[in-house]
Amino acid sequence: MTAKKVEIVVSPKPAHFVGDGFRVHNFIPGVHGLDMKRMDPFIMLDYNSKFHFNGSERPRGVGVHPHRGFETVTIAYQGKVEHHDSAGGGGIIGEGDVQWMTAAKGVLHKEYHETEWSKKGGIFQMVQLWVNLPAKNKMSCPKYQAIENAAMERVDLGENGLVEIIAGEYSGHKGPAETFTPLNMMNAKLKAGGKAEFSFPANFNTAALVIEGSITVNGEQKAAADHLVLFKNEGETFSIEAHEDSIVLIISGEPINEPIYPHGPFVMNSREEIMQAFEDYNTGKFGYLED
Repeated sequence: MTAKKVEIVVSPKPAHFVGDGFRVHNFIPGVHGLDMKRMDPFIMLDYNSKFHFNGSERPRGVGVHPHRGFETVTIAYQGKVEHHDSAGGGGIIGEGDVQWMTAAKGVLHKEYHETEWSKKGGIFQMVQLWVNLPAKNKMSCPKYQAIENAAMERVDLGENGLVEIIAGEYSGHKGPAETFTPLNMMNAKLKAGGKAEFSFPANFNTAALVIEGSITVNGEQKAAADHLVLFKNEGETFSIEAHEDSIVLIISGEPINEPIYPHGPFVMNSREEIMQAFEDYNTGKFGYLED
């Protein structure tokens, strides 16, 4: 095994609002060097860093919108999210939980602050990832995986902390999420001074987002909270050490290596497929969902 070296540490871009409920820094594909092809199968990463929302009787969020051709993965670190889709999926994503929605051939979706949480307000922090689907699966049936925090596999690192596995494998333990292509997604929750080592194939596109605290990677590269570490596509292993109690989201996936043709809420393989997606959406083939 050889070391997987850091390519770049990326600072968060200025935040913008998605709807009125999600104040996000976009890393993928909005940062130079983090385009969809480079990060495939991860084709979008929005990070809602800690932000205080005042209480509101009307839950803030994003109204009804379509998706086709990929999966959305929402990880709630603080706050609660409520969501519904036209395929019958929905529920509440509590702190530490994950919503893994396979849009595939098409759904309408809406997401917003959970009603009771919204009334009180508080600190809100979350990540949303879009995971690409292979061409053969883009028109499969939508499905939904509600992954509660308690159901995630954990690897106890003793005095170093723990690793919480959402998808993929760490130290022989597998996460609960079902994926269409090989990928890993996990939270390293390290105590001050705690260390953890990771190993992924050299060709996997790999990154680490510092959710809390600050870390050093491979004993030399520092990264503060809200920064993303991109690794080179060479070598397999890397280590992280926490300077203080820290949470680090690790993502690593095998590239699908197919044409990526995005347009708004649709990600397909060609312009013709995008045009078909708009036609299907406009003629009601994505179903119905009340706004």
